[in-house]
Amino acid sequence: MNRQFSCLFTFFVSFVSFVVYLLVLMKGKFITLEGPEGSGKSTQAQMMIRRLSGVGIEAMYTREPGGTALGEEIRNILQHNQAGEAPCERAELLLFEASRNQLVEKVIRPALEKGTWVICDRFMDSTTAYQGYGRGLPVDDVKAIHQFTINKVAPDLTLLLDLSVETGFNRIAQRFLELGESADRFEQEERAFHERVRRGYLTLAEEEPERFRIVDASQDPETVSAAIWNIISTLLEKE
Repeated sequence: MNRQFSCLFTFFVSFVSFVVYLLVLMKGKFITLEGPEGSGKSTQAQMMIRRLSGVGIEAMYTREPGGTALGEEIRNILQHNQAGEAPCERAELLLFEASRNQLVEKVIRPALEKGTWVICDRFMDSTTAYQGYGRGLPVDDVKAIHQFTINKVAPDLTLLLDLSVETGFNRIAQRFLELGESADRFEQEERAFHERVRRGYLTLAEEEPERFRIVDASQDPETVSAAIWNIISTLLEKE
């Protein structure tokens, strides 16, 4: 009897371990794109999704702030002064976090659990770079708030599309000419602010080399896309 029970118990443990293994195997990957203004994050996100689709991987695009109905309303407040007044620094931080939590719970977590890869244009590192290093809020406090907000949904890989502030703003100026757009609140910030943001990003990448990969975003989109795909291919080989 004891031997029979022992066999059943061993089978049960093996079965549970196999199920857990399958769930881990089936879970999608979460990739974030970060970088200064004008670094081409949105373009590269779409190019990456097309490449992933080409090898049979279902992937979806989302962005921050935004990605949900609530998040898009917050985006309008943060980027375009939709409320009629600019938020204070800490209010700005918490608005980003509110948008992020809604995105995590309504979009990112469900997609990952279904096995879909999520490609996100900005995530928590943007807030650390802009509100922490850029605005001067305590970086450790900002990071602590992130952990509460993301609720254990962290990126598997973060691609930092790096380029000089000058190059980024030259691209933005060209975009304004071609599309007739105007600068948002963050694009209107002084260049010194954006230099702090860039240095903040590079500091984050240095602190977490296992998660971050730095890509030279000053090159043409096709070259940048190829560099990103080399990184993604390495990730696929580990699957």
